[in-house]
Amino acid sequence: MRVDKPGRGSRADLPPLLPSVSGPCDHEDLCDGVIFGAKYLGSTQLVSERNPPPSTRMAQAQEAMDRVKAPDGETQPMTEVDLFISTKRIKVLMADSQEAMMDHALQTISYIADIGSVLVIMARRRLARRPASQAHGHRLYKMICHVFHSDDAQLIAQAIGQAFAVAYSQFLRESGIDPSQVGTQPSQGATGSGYLHNGDLDHFSNSENCKEVVIEKRQGEGLGVALVESGWGSLLPTAVIANLLHGGPAERSGSLSIGDRLTAINGTSLVGLPLASVQAAIREVKSQTLVTLSIVHCPPVTTAIIHRPHAREQLGFCVEDGIICSLLRGGIAERGGVRVGHRIIEINGHSVVATPHARVIELLTEAHTEVHIKTMPATTYRLLTGQEQPVYL
Repeated sequence: MRVDKPGRGSRADLPPLLPSVSGPCDHEDLCDGVIFGAKYLGSTQLVSERNPPPSTRMAQAQEAMDRVKAPDGETQPMTEVDLFISTKRIKVLMADSQEAMMDHALQTISYIADIGSVLVIMARRRLARRPASQAHGHRLYKMICHVFHSDDAQLIAQAIGQAFAVAYSQFLRESGIDPSQVGTQPSQGATGSGYLHNGDLDHFSNSENCKEVVIEKRQGEGLGVALVESGWGSLLPTAVIANLLHGGPAERSGSLSIGDRLTAINGTSLVGLPLASVQAAIREVKSQTLVTLSIVHCPPVTTAIIHRPHAREQLGFCVEDGIICSLLRGGIAERGGVRVGHRIIEINGHSVVATPHARVIELLTEAHTEVHIKTMPATTYRLLTGQEQPVYL
């Protein structure tokens, strides 16, 4: 299917801000794939962090365009192509033969920018080798940047963003979540204000992070897991593995880790259930010798990135004794990935584990533009630091 509609807007930031799927294409068409005509100008590679802020991505897109475009007065080499866009893949096809020149899984697309009539699509390729001096710094990735010319550059960027949104809604439904109940409208004027829950969307929709684990155990034996809630504000509200019983069935499996999200047990979804209901579901399988757990592998520490364009703008959450106790619905903190019930571990690189409350507030108040906050569920923190004893199921 070829789409030919007038475009609007200036940039598509990925992942999408909202699970409510709006855009120029029909959802069913995106599942099958839509095609846009364009002219391929060339490709280049950049080295980048995995998830830099949108302002950096836009600068990288501009750099890629400058590298590929011919200088003024010189002839620009162009190849007529078709851009195939679906909820699974983005392909670049030769217009005449339909032979695939490039083929990228949708999840590898990191950014799309439309700069006038020029479209830049950036995809992660592979981990770049780092100099020894950067061995302990951020991981760097090679980004391959494809540059196209099209009068519909804005429309194509919107369509790719919509493909992410449709894929995300499909993922939520498959996880037993009503997409209309997740996410909120971004505040006006918040262009480039950050991703919903940062990398959560990309992480939870990556099939490599989702798996089923079969636990073998004796009849009457528990699984050997201690669970806590993921916290209000979590994109995937469910139980989190906070500890594993040494020598227990869960630890023996070698497939579970602290921080993993438990989404189903023996095929029954646990997403959105109260912690007590999840615990009861696990107790019910105590008599079984084989139990199948569906999990999303997650690190125990969550990084929230709050984009704060103005120093006067409120962060939108309250802290008490280092624990996030309330959160403004739809605020920049919720969109950045802050969760109620989480213990703050670090603020902009400064550890606040043993920091007085006044200093925590000071660090949060003085932070502008971007506030990077590392947190973990408060109960998990107390268990790992020996302040509480775990209750294993």
